Amino acid sequence: MFICTIPGFLLPPDSFPRANSLVFYWEKTYSFLLLEIIRAKWIGKDVTAMRILMLSWEFPPRSVGGLSQHVFELSRALVAGGIQVELITAGGDELPEHEVMEGIGVWRVNPYHGGNERDFIDWVQRLNFALLEQGAVLSNREGKYDLVHAHDWLVTYAARGLKHIYNMPLLATIHATEFGRNNGLYSGEQRYISDIEWLLTYEAWKVICCSKYMEEELKHVFHLPGDKIKIIPNGIRPEAYRPADKKPSLERFHFNHDQKIVFYIGRLVQEKGIQILLEAAPIILERYPQTTFVIAGKGPFEANLKNRARELGLEGKVHFLGYIDDQARNELYHAAAVAIFPSLYEPFGIVALEAMASGTPVVVSSVGGLDEIVEHEIDGLKIYPNDAWSLAEQVCRILGAEDWAASLAEKAYVKAINVYSWEKIARQTAELYEEIIFSPENKRWQESALMERRWDEVTAKKGGEQKKKSLQPV
Repeated sequence: MFICTIPGFLLPPDSFPRANSLVFYWEKTYSFLLLEIIRAKWIGKDVTAMRILMLSWEFPPRSVGGLSQHVFELSRALVAGGIQVELITAGGDELPEHEVMEGIGVWRVNPYHGGNERDFIDWVQRLNFALLEQGAVLSNREGKYDLVHAHDWLVTYAARGLKHIYNMPLLATIHATEFGRNNGLYSGEQRYISDIEWLLTYEAWKVICCSKYMEEELKHVFHLPGDKIKIIPNGIRPEAYRPADKKPSLERFHFNHDQKIVFYIGRLVQEKGIQILLEAAPIILERYPQTTFVIAGKGPFEANLKNRARELGLEGKVHFLGYIDDQARNELYHAAAVAIFPSLYEPFGIVALEAMASGTPVVVSSVGGLDEIVEHEIDGLKIYPNDAWSLAEQVCRILGAEDWAASLAEKAYVKAINVYSWEKIARQTAELYEEIIFSPENKRWQESALMERRWDEVTAKKGGEQKKKSLQPV
């Protein structure tokens, strides 16, 4: 038997095959080079050569909440930094199965057996089968990836499967929790989702969250140790929020330029607090009758909100636009006198950053990530959560002092582009990738898995030859 060690690794002959090192082993016809996973990366730490497999249940143009835009902007910035990103997401609506979007390899899959005739939990499970299958196809064809990055609980099963099948480290980003969204767990479905969220945080090598508020929530709900959590905020790309025209046109929305627009955009769900805005509207209108309230977005709470607006006699003063495209969003941000986000629960609040990057004065609830983004009376105003009088008072301060409001907005814009640029966020994320991929723990895991797999191949081959010999006639 002949053993050749890589320079720096000195192995006695009897140390193979359990040696925790790189070895070239030769015995008659059995030869192999153990360099499949432990590549020169560990020597040179070539960060730009990192290959990341991203999993997210939504991705543009499919957009349910802020997750879609977050994953797109992060992936886009990572690719710009030289990191290869392949993303697997849900398909549908005649979207292409594969395309390259600004350097991101996007693969779309449909849940097993298709259709939406079953409940959402069942749909998510069938989606995970398809995500796992596509991830296996890519890993087998292109070679295993350096790391799997999973976003939220909806991709947990696929992420866990790929981690263990291909020995790929798993990184998870938790954008919100079921416990936080509902201020507790009150049904079997909520407890099930929370359990899956816990499983994702358990399986992950590290867990990213977007704010100090979310860090404390993860520690409380899932008992995560602090050294497993990394705070990386959401980012913003200001150029994405500039209207095509220098002077936004409001004619298509049937608003007059002399109206003061109070603008909300986001999902229409109870935790976003739009109902508090409606309760405050009559108070604001009493002082500023030319005010118009514009609510953009869709969600399960929409019918309740429209009914409440009618009960408050706000017909003609509150406009529900439903889903709007990016250009309409940008026009409304720039035309609005104030953007309001009265959330009851908000892990981060990227919509506040959108408004800040658009140069629009912001009023936000003093909750969660919003409380960390906005400094009261410096770059925006804060309100007490679930308090219509507080909301009305702060909005009226903005409407009644345009110069001061413009000063707040200018400071907010500077903060948005300096502190929350996607380039900076991507750099922090890449550093975490590097920490995990090049860690001694991952190196040992890869070496051990590779040695076991190669030894199994050798013993299987030897076993096959011995069986052939035993079947030969004497």
